[in-house]
Amino acid sequence: MIGRREVVTALGLLGVLPQAAAAMRTVPGKAEPFSWEALQARAATLATKPYSAPAKVAAAEAIDYDKVGSIRFRADKTLAGGIRLFPLGRYAPMPVAINVVEAGQARRIEFSRDLFEAEEGHAAALGIAGFRAMAPGGTSDWMAFQGASYFRTAGAQDQYGLSARGLAINTGLPGREEFPDFTEFWIERTGADAYTIYALMDGASVTGAYRIQSRHVAGAGVEQRVSSVLNVRRDIERLGIAPATSMFWYGEGNRAAAVDWRPEIHDSDGLALFTGTGERIWRPLNNPPHDTLDSFVDQAPKGFGLIQRDRNFDHYQDDGAFYDRRPNLWIEPQGDWGKGAVMLYAFPTTSETVDNIVSFWMPAAPAKAGQRLQFDYTLSWTSTDPTVAAAAHVVDCWQGIAGRPGAEPVKGARKIVVDFVGEGLAGLDRQSGVSAKIDVVRGKVLANAAYPVVGQKNRWRVTADVAPDAQGPADVRLFLTRSNRALSETVLTPVF
Repeated sequence: MIGRREVVTALGLLGVLPQAAAAMRTVPGKAEPFSWEALQARAATLATKPYSAPAKVAAAEAIDYDKVGSIRFRADKTLAGGIRLFPLGRYAPMPVAINVVEAGQARRIEFSRDLFEAEEGHAAALGIAGFRAMAPGGTSDWMAFQGASYFRTAGAQDQYGLSARGLAINTGLPGREEFPDFTEFWIERTGADAYTIYALMDGASVTGAYRIQSRHVAGAGVEQRVSSVLNVRRDIERLGIAPATSMFWYGEGNRAAAVDWRPEIHDSDGLALFTGTGERIWRPLNNPPHDTLDSFVDQAPKGFGLIQRDRNFDHYQDDGAFYDRRPNLWIEPQGDWGKGAVMLYAFPTTSETVDNIVSFWMPAAPAKAGQRLQFDYTLSWTSTDPTVAAAAHVVDCWQGIAGRPGAEPVKGARKIVVDFVGEGLAGLDRQSGVSAKIDVVRGKVLANAAYPVVGQKNRWRVTADVAPDAQGPADVRLFLTRSNRALSETVLTPVF
């Protein structure tokens, strides 16, 4: 599976280069009527035709990460009040079509090299690979689309991190993953810091029409309301709706992987779930020793997403990539998505440049050729955690050798330590009858305890020595309870 950063690696570089203030200009091209309904009809017609893979520009292979950064869209050519275009390069070699919509009329942006300026001695632009929306003043951008069906926003702190995708197909199936492409965009400005992005998707197994209504609120983040209408060309074994792609190299729970001097390196540190039954679940991310695929079966989910809960600069010490500022991505389904499962795929990485985490919703009903499917949902890119409620939530999760500190380690076992914080724990002490409810699949609990952390307000710690069996890793499920009532969200984590 290719990493998201291999597709959109140029965004981080291009997104932070200072530019002159945006200028208005007349959009070129002949005006053509455009509507959301017409785009859906076009995608449906396309699905009846044999798939033809889009042509890539071979010469773009020579434009690597550094060289693509020397090609800049001219600020005086800015479109629709704040849209600037990306040039083709090694990691985005496929040209896309761009249209600007005003009053129901679309005008195509025809590529010409004078849309871009290149540093002396560097390659000229070869085509259009995508676009970004600039923040007021034109010194940074808050939303970008480039590569396959990838897109992302800078969240609330002007910092890119994880990405969304239009669709995931056969993710985690070796050698079978497909990356359908957004081949054409229609961009409509709907406010001072708001755009509706329409996109046509084409791929070997599916065509699709997308409407992504995007609004940027300075200091608060970005909200996107997505409508996706899919036309299935051929049977799909694993259809992934509302996929998010992130990176987890190492954190507090796997310090042995910390070969870099920085204490932690990750874009997200957990998968959060708000199930159809109202249960809140936290699955800490990890860098596994081998590919893993977790399935969280649900019906009519209320929400799920990849979250960066740890926002303490001291825990990262990164004054360039600023992992403490990476946005959260929370997906909230609109309407009843029925039965299915939130899937979490992870594979090993030894670098922060490879995205090794993917989450998505997989419907229980298989996707069959000829079907028309529709999924609507909201994407929230923020620095606040929408999953933290009145119940206690996880703030830290560690693993290490099992046994009592200072004593001989317990062979064949690992210690898991989870800290919870929440107002619902106020006033509780060791005599309050609080305990940890722990269940283990493919293993057993050797010892466990739950107690308040001395000197820390409303903070409780659960420790457990877990011995995975031969079919491991062990899957651990735990939460704080009192009088048969849950006091915290549920933690689901593997122990290798």
